[in-house]
Amino acid sequence: MKVLQISVDGLPLFKDTLKIDFFANQRVSEHDKENLFSVTPNLFINCVNAFVGINASGKTTVLKTIIFALNLLQNKPINHIETKTVLGEGKNVVFTIIFASEADEICQLETVISSKKDLGNILYSITSEILRTKKISKNATKKNILDFSSVSAVLDRQNIKGLQEFLPDDVSIVISYNKKNKKNLDVVEMLFLTDINFIPYSQIQIPVEMLEFLDPSIEKIVVLGDNPEQTEIHIKFKNSKEIIVNRQSELRNYLSSGTIKGVTVFIAILSTLARGGYFVIDEIENHFNKEIVATIIRFFMDSKMNPNGAVLIYSSHYPELLDEHNRNDSIYIMKNTDGISVTNLSESLKRNDIKKSDAFQSGYLGDTAPSYNAYINLKNYIKNFLEARNAETV
Repeated sequence: MKVLQISVDGLPLFKDTLKIDFFANQRVSEHDKENLFSVTPNLFINCVNAFVGINASGKTTVLKTIIFALNLLQNKPINHIETKTVLGEGKNVVFTIIFASEADEICQLETVISSKKDLGNILYSITSEILRTKKISKNATKKNILDFSSVSAVLDRQNIKGLQEFLPDDVSIVISYNKKNKKNLDVVEMLFLTDINFIPYSQIQIPVEMLEFLDPSIEKIVVLGDNPEQTEIHIKFKNSKEIIVNRQSELRNYLSSGTIKGVTVFIAILSTLARGGYFVIDEIENHFNKEIVATIIRFFMDSKMNPNGAVLIYSSHYPELLDEHNRNDSIYIMKNTDGISVTNLSESLKRNDIKKSDAFQSGYLGDTAPSYNAYINLKNYIKNFLEARNAETV
């Protein structure tokens, strides 16, 4: 199952409709195909999708919305999805998700979600929902593939006999389609590790090649125990005795933050590449140097490393990472002025001879760097503060 497009109306924090295309909407050359995954002969998906913006531009909120949509396709009850907070108190939030089930079948799920307060808590339910499917020919264009205007519903939540008896009101009808067609969506998201650093695995030996890349001084890391809460971690540095750690909090005494996060991220990436799933990570540069992040991006863009079309979705403050992308249509620029807006870089930057990071940092794309006036005001404040403080001590 490959997601082609997510469109959402009615989210309270967004200025307009949120629309994210995971397919390549620019022209695809023969050379480009090496970095893309083919869904049909004329439709390719970007295996790396970046969301970049200054602080408080809405990057994390967009990633939460994407994760919510992916969880919806995974049959998860809405009220059990951690990122449901993006819905706020919306009364009619409409998710329209287009995904490829097979090479010749494309589906559109349209889900309307409402909220109500119950004893101080917000509960969500699906008020209406339709699933449409259609077969497509090998020569179908992108426009034809994404057009469902004349396609009848194969499942309609309001017309499924006995629905109330077996389907909770916060679970999508896509569960029926997935079970019938034996479909599933593999999703690994690491938003919970943005500000927390630990190894959330049990019964695993970290590959030597991975350790050598992250920290050549480490010979071995083995995690024992049935769960991360009851962990026994064996660490062996070269030419040193083995160390046994019983608490995650003690890891920082022996391993750098980058090594701890690197172990966690690369194990997850290994699983995602093998299954052709989705890997979502916020502020990908946290604890990593640029080369490690660039390596992650390159792995997903390399068809030999990523033969199953796994998809990396990440956010970052660092525009330098944009230069790792070969295409503008795999990058989204975030802004937050009277509401979050998300713009595909291919719409704002038509020229290919402009370096992506330069366009971002220079303000060519508008409001993508802290304003000069804000910088001057902060500089003057600090200068005046120091002068006043020094005057008090004279």
